[in-house]
Amino acid sequence: MHRSTLIRALLVVTSSVLVAGAVTYPTAGAAPDVPQAERLDRGLISVHTGKGNFISWRLLTGDARGTAFNVYRDGTKVTSTPITRTNFQDHGAPANTIYTVRPVVNGVEQASAASADGSLRMSAHTGGEVGVTASTRDVPLQIPAGGSTPSGSFTYEANDGSVGDLDGDGQYEIVLKWNPTNAKDNAQAGYTGNTILDAYKLDGRRLWRIDLGRNIRSGAHYTQFQVFDYDSDGRAEVVMKTADGTRSGTGQVIGNANADYRNSSGYVLSGPEFLTVFRGSDGAILDTENYVPPRGNVSDWGDNYGNRADRFLAATAYVDGSRPSIIMARGYYTRAVIAAWDFRGGQLTRRWTYDSGRGGAYGQGNHNLSVADVDADGRDEIVYGSATIDDNGALMYSTGLGHGDALHVSDLAPSRPGLEVFTVHEWTSSPAMDVHDARTGQFLYRAPSCGCDTGRGVAADVWAGSPGAEIWSSSVGGLRSAANGNQVAARKPGSQNFVIWWDGDAQRELLDGTQISKYGTGGDTRLLTGSGVASNNGTKSTPVLQADILGDWREEVIWRTTDNRALRIYSTTDPTSISRPSLMQDRQYRLAVAWQNTAYNQPPHPSFATP
Repeated sequence: MHRSTLIRALLVVTSSVLVAGAVTYPTAGAAPDVPQAERLDRGLISVHTGKGNFISWRLLTGDARGTAFNVYRDGTKVTSTPITRTNFQDHGAPANTIYTVRPVVNGVEQASAASADGSLRMSAHTGGEVGVTASTRDVPLQIPAGGSTPSGSFTYEANDGSVGDLDGDGQYEIVLKWNPTNAKDNAQAGYTGNTILDAYKLDGRRLWRIDLGRNIRSGAHYTQFQVFDYDSDGRAEVVMKTADGTRSGTGQVIGNANADYRNSSGYVLSGPEFLTVFRGSDGAILDTENYVPPRGNVSDWGDNYGNRADRFLAATAYVDGSRPSIIMARGYYTRAVIAAWDFRGGQLTRRWTYDSGRGGAYGQGNHNLSVADVDADGRDEIVYGSATIDDNGALMYSTGLGHGDALHVSDLAPSRPGLEVFTVHEWTSSPAMDVHDARTGQFLYRAPSCGCDTGRGVAADVWAGSPGAEIWSSSVGGLRSAANGNQVAARKPGSQNFVIWWDGDAQRELLDGTQISKYGTGGDTRLLTGSGVASNNGTKSTPVLQADILGDWREEVIWRTTDNRALRIYSTTDPTSISRPSLMQDRQYRLAVAWQNTAYNQPPHPSFATP
């Protein structure tokens, strides 16, 4: 912790918490001209099926246009000519073989980087109605020991996850949050066990364990952690809200290890709050500063018992267009405060703070957020539900439709320029759902009010029968066009949860609970049923993580096993002729994977529209 931290704890920010708008602070160091990108290897995976071995790998944005590939099995080339797709079925090949892919540019085979050699073996999984549609890999976990509180005993369940290259080897590691079984929604009184975060290699080696301590309450809205390379050293950091008693991966303790600020209802409404950056490789503390926005007067956030004061959101954004900043936020039912932080040279520095006061984004926040360059100026904005905050921390616009539970941002309507935002609304007087221009807030479509809380809704291209994305929700009938709200099919999908690229065509499939299905106007077709796995977050039924972390551009889904002893990674074995760079190299998609664990998890979307 820097020596100035304790002094700053006494000097709470004044202008940024009393005046609506943005307060700007100096930043450390000049930003580079070109946005920094993760260095990824080929992500080569191999799965043995009844047909032989299915091989899949990444196309990278740095590959030359027209790059093709030769595939080698145990050093022998098995492709007769270079192939332009990024998957290959090696018919009749035996198991336990090692594959290498080598890029071919203008007919000349390139030297294969060491990080691209070999292949990660996965096991065939039989499920769904169409035979083998997936491969799996288990990442063994070390379950934390349970304990007891004044409210009773608890054990642990694996919960939300994220990924980052923690050690700089070009491969992703998994950061996993463990929730105690007595975790609480903010509206529920009661003590909880400590929130714990682990980091794992894909072979199950645990890199570190961070214990947030008794002064961070456990639940979906308290700990939103970010995993990203903020200082551009090639290794990701892990950032989250901390408190007295937080213990790092190397045993460092923040503040007073014996402090206990829990009240008789289990809430933590006093004591210092911190923002801490942990080193990704070992979980050591790199810097700790006072958390902004501070809680201040609890009743300023909408109630006096601690429900709305402890509603946190977090994200990562390139607000300067070149280097990533940490976004930390508090409040959305009423007052909303958002702070952007830089981590440069080993130190956190606050860039700007937005405070809604009683206007602007007041009451417009969601249980989630999104990050996108909505005005195409190279710098990211924060889509905060029904309001959007510009890259400089000023309010860009508010639609005035209020709080909601689901949010999707992408090029949903490719027939018009720019990005669009789809939201559903909790306020019974608001439209059940809307689509608006991401830059201006201009409405493309507003559904009539249903007089109810529309709790679920999705925007994605799930049906080739209409151009662009479709939208649907729990309270509005039919499948509708994102461009204008017109109904394009009478039947809407059977789930309003996540969507995933899985079967090799340009459309996304439905991901709900532990199942993947294909939308059809006459009924959904089951493609995959997870075996021995469970979803997270109660009725939200979300995975540990959904992201393109291995193989070609299709997405993987990670669920916890029902006994919490492993994370099971599922990857498709369907061939595809579509060649596309790794989704993780699309900035908007990569940032969406970083914020996916925030509160009510939402699926990631890229900046582009599917053909």
